[in-house]
Amino acid sequence: MDIHLTAKQIKITPAIRAYVEEKVGKTQRYFDHIINAQVFLSVQKRFHNAEIVVHAPGQTIRALAMAADLYSAVDLAADKIDAQLKKFKERLKAKHRSVRAAPPPELAPALSEPPAPLPALPVIRQLVAPMTPEEAAREMESLGHNFRIFQDRASKQIHVVFRRDDESLAILRPVQKNGG
Repeated sequence: MDIHLTAKQIKITPAIRAYVEEKVGKTQRYFDHIINAQVFLSVQKRFHNAEIVVHAPGQTIRALAMAADLYSAVDLAADKIDAQLKKFKERLKAKHRSVRAAPPPELAPALSEPPAPLPALPVIRQLVAPMTPEEAAREMESLGHNFRIFQDRASKQIHVVFRRDDESLAILRPVQKNGG
């Protein structure tokens, strides 16, 4: 893992560099494939700031800590990064566990059998006449159907008036999907 260390108003000594690399290097225990880490150290009045940004494939994790001395700030930021990485890894494990989980016993036999072929669907031919939505609803009611296809007089588009589960009526207006 590549660790990029940047400091503002602080001289980076070999001891500071070694300490930061040791603390940030511990993040590898959670993920082997961490791309790089960026560490920003700065001083503002009496406080030392440490910011650690860890880049892993598909995830960027950031922690900021402030303390009275530089080493404490690095410790706090490293602890925050560790906690976030641990939480992220647990989420990944839980996600993979749920994906790999065996189906319940009552579903297992059904999943092992190939799905039954769909029966041939009947084709219903219906004359599409130009009318208003109100006329289509009246005609649907008079025929006792649950839907009626019609051509809207105003827009010349094909629409469907249908009965919902709550017995109210609705109109389906098809639209074409745009190119993007």
